[in-house]
Amino acid sequence: MKGRKLFFIGFCIVILFALVAGGYLAFIFHKNSDALWRIISQQCVPNQIAHQTPAPCQEVDLRNGFVVMKDRNGPLQFLLMPIEPINGIESPALLHPTKANFFAEAWYARHYAEALYGKRLDSSIFSLAVNSPWGRTQNQLHIHISCLQPDVRQRLDTLVSQLDSRWRREKLNQHEWLIKAVSRDEFNHKSPFIFLANGVPGAREKMGNYGIAIAVLSDGRRAIMAIQRNLLTLNRASAEEIQDHSCALVYGHSSAPAVAK
Repeated sequence: MKGRKLFFIGFCIVILFALVAGGYLAFIFHKNSDALWRIISQQCVPNQIAHQTPAPCQEVDLRNGFVVMKDRNGPLQFLLMPIEPINGIESPALLHPTKANFFAEAWYARHYAEALYGKRLDSSIFSLAVNSPWGRTQNQLHIHISCLQPDVRQRLDTLVSQLDSRWRREKLNQHEWLIKAVSRDEFNHKSPFIFLANGVPGAREKMGNYGIAIAVLSDGRRAIMAIQRNLLTLNRASAEEIQDHSCALVYGHSSAPAVAK
């Protein structure tokens, strides 16, 4: 009996600690979750309109409705974000057929990483990622433009002959993903958000349970990868987990040189 009592007390202490920690993290998240939106709405867009300079962003595209900005993390990581308030993958606006294809724009924007690096980089090193609400800290849609993890690159190269237009389940980074392949033209003309909403049963009603990542396949097609939240396995649907912000595919395993942010 005494052992059970001690176990119960210990269990309660762990739960209490988790609740306190969770509440603190929620407070911090709420306090800072609009940081990207403030940069977009109070600096990048006003500077572009008033002075024709996008600073502190690298680009402000008023016609297509997005900005590109260097992320603080990683030597070559950039973010692409809409100039209108869109929380994230769960926003219904992203499924409207007239909405800009932000993923296609982000794939093109990898040229900013090449300019920073100083030479052309093979497209196979790049990836795009959007996290679920559970796997992000910002409440403004932002697509991570960054390097792919070497082991994920290797796994996709192994799968290339098996991937087609159907969603299939594969394990990447210890989590189960849904993966399909689309042509370059399909990727350019149809948003991956719509591919997911239309192609995976139940996804349209629960888009916030997913994260999406993109990489190029060795045959030129694009791999659309979707990860679904599963709290039982500590899976927050953070698609960014397949990215390598230190960019070993470019710099190797040595430390990457410092880059101004």
